[in-house]
Amino acid sequence: MIRYLVRRVLGGLVTVWFIATATFFAMHAVPGDPLLNDKAVTPEIRANLEARYGLDQPILTQYAIFLGHMARGDFGISFTQKNRSVNDIIREHFPVSAALGVLALVFAASGGIVWGALTAQYRNRLPDAVIMFLVILAISVPSFVVAALAQLGILYVNRWFDASVLPVAGWGQLRHALVPALVLGLGTMAFLTRLMRSSLLDVMDADYIKTARAKGVGPFRVFWRHQLRNAVLPVVTVLGPAVAGITTGGFVVELVFAIPGLGRYFVQAVQQLDYTVIMGTTVFYGAFLVAMVVLIDILYGLVDPRIRLQ
Repeated sequence: MIRYLVRRVLGGLVTVWFIATATFFAMHAVPGDPLLNDKAVTPEIRANLEARYGLDQPILTQYAIFLGHMARGDFGISFTQKNRSVNDIIREHFPVSAALGVLALVFAASGGIVWGALTAQYRNRLPDAVIMFLVILAISVPSFVVAALAQLGILYVNRWFDASVLPVAGWGQLRHALVPALVLGLGTMAFLTRLMRSSLLDVMDADYIKTARAKGVGPFRVFWRHQLRNAVLPVVTVLGPAVAGITTGGFVVELVFAIPGLGRYFVQAVQQLDYTVIMGTTVFYGAFLVAMVVLIDILYGLVDPRIRLQ
């Protein structure tokens, strides 16, 4: 177990290094000067920034400086936001994205398991056809379209009740996060529904299920103790990337609903060519994704005692 964990951690570090390297050279391949903004208005400020990040040095020297800062956990200072470091931006705004992502993951996981179980129990019947049609629709429609339609629906609901039942945008209370979290987790919910359906159909005709039924075990207990527990393992496997993807992937949703999360600042950084914010958030996202995948691999072994990590 310990040797497996060490290998996974070392593999994760190599992955993070690769992400950082690819992002570094990709950013340097983008045309433009990252210091052409309101912050670097004087030659003195420009010279200080060039000296700190080695922007006047060869690219390999800049790469070494970047790796040194990254190893110390220092992602630098934003080129466009005055007196704000990238670490401060991540520290202040990632909790907002994480809170939204956790709520979206709750919607996605619970909905995926419930709808997947229903489609498997009523396969080739009307509930199965209706749910699978909605699943395909949820996967096909882009998130920004769903977000816009959700805002339009909120307006109609508020007008119908002649009161502010749900806010159209903003952040601060739980009701601000309900609709954005549902929109953010909709695609993952649809994917988990399909995965849960196929997994349940695979175990429904297994020998141990037939044996349990032959012994007179009730349908609910067969489903809860035998079918669901074994069918949920593939869902647990994909929860690692799903956690990281939902928690850090709500760029469009945060912009549409005016949520002050980290994704919103990442989009602004790309638009403004904020070199340090792009690099810092990309490496942070990559490290978070790797950590979630390793964590889910460990939990996978705990869910099913038959699995032993060798």
